[in-house]
Amino acid sequence: MTTAFDPIDLAGTPLANRIAMAPMTRSRARNEGRTPTALVAEYYAQRASAGLIITEGTQPSAVGQGYPDTPGLHSPEQTAAWREVTDAVHERGGRIFAQLMHTGRIGHPDLLDGDLHPVGPSAVRPEGQLYTHDGLKDFATPRELTAEEVRATVAEFASAARNAVAAGFDGVEIHGANGYLVHQFLATGSNHRTDEWGGSVENRIRFAVEVVKAVAAEIGPERTGLRISPANPYNDITETGSEETYTALVEAIDPLGIAYLHLTEAVPGIRELTLTLRKRFSGTFVLNPATEGPTGAESLALIEDGTADMVAYGQLFIANPDLPARLRNDGPYNTPDRASFFGGDHRGYTDYPAL
Repeated sequence: MTTAFDPIDLAGTPLANRIAMAPMTRSRARNEGRTPTALVAEYYAQRASAGLIITEGTQPSAVGQGYPDTPGLHSPEQTAAWREVTDAVHERGGRIFAQLMHTGRIGHPDLLDGDLHPVGPSAVRPEGQLYTHDGLKDFATPRELTAEEVRATVAEFASAARNAVAAGFDGVEIHGANGYLVHQFLATGSNHRTDEWGGSVENRIRFAVEVVKAVAAEIGPERTGLRISPANPYNDITETGSEETYTALVEAIDPLGIAYLHLTEAVPGIRELTLTLRKRFSGTFVLNPATEGPTGAESLALIEDGTADMVAYGQLFIANPDLPARLRNDGPYNTPDRASFFGGDHRGYTDYPAL
């Protein structure tokens, strides 16, 4: 029987176990260049016993930033700074993928340089607010991308992936979940386009497919992953026909031979669709399962019964840098300090004790 503590080959990259650290925004790149710092390197190195670390969402372009103090991968300075992070993780025997996250319409002009403005597939403002350095502000109405700009955005993902490999990452994960740009193209509520990028299922999945193709062509499919979250309403997303949309998406990307598909079960009752997509994807299947609280040791059984090849953990990895060892013994677990999740210094970031 396969267990979470068995090694796995991730499209040629050997992983020590099947426990992944899920991507989590921590907002510790508070500097002019939006570069990760030595503190960020320490944070990820502490968690190198994960089979795979997936970093916090990292913007592939300046306009892709949607939250304060999130790092990028679109400048030489950012690429060089990430090298210190990957070196620190690799020195401790870990593997690390960079998550490329373009937030699209989730953002505010106050977070962006110059006259940049949040963009999206359509000029549909999401309901809600976000934090800026000047406090909570309503989301702005995004500027609709032209067809030429859509293609340029695809190229930006590929360029950021190239930077990630130059920075020493083992690969990248394309963020197609949680209401950000790729998800906005997939969802009927945020994509009202009538050109080749909207309308039918085939057209709404096109942006996601083209981004995956471009990244895989740039750095190799074996270094490319995709994260999705079917039916996820986060960030004011509404989507109809989730089963048809995501089945078509997975069928379109499967022949590309990418390293993994990472599915987040963001709503209860989604397991049947999860299993359908798992069967249609031939690569490694990473699951962040739907649970009542933080994902715990009980979810390791999903590897044993074949539901997933790897299980991704979020909040427990924030508070427990040596989480695989704690999962093997089912605890004890440190309690995460939610007040320090976003922004700040080492407190609630690198000061959680190991066993």
